[in-house]
Amino acid sequence: MKNDVRRLRTERGLSQGALGDAVDVSRQTINAIETGKYLPSLPLAFQLASFFDLTVDELFDPSESGEPR
Repeated sequence: MKNDVRRLRTERGLSQGALGDAVDVSRQTINAIETGKYLPSLPLAFQLASFFDLTVDELFDPSESGEPR
């Protein structure tokens, strides 16, 4: 599933570890989400969207698969 997590994270100058800490997951989980290798649970998707002040459908595009946007 395509997503904007990497772009938004880097625009804010955050490391994967810092974002993971903010939403209570590991750096590896953030990496896997950014590369499309892991689909976050619905609660985690909401946490990430809230962190970036977006809706889940603004952050994640379920109609697309593959590389992040």
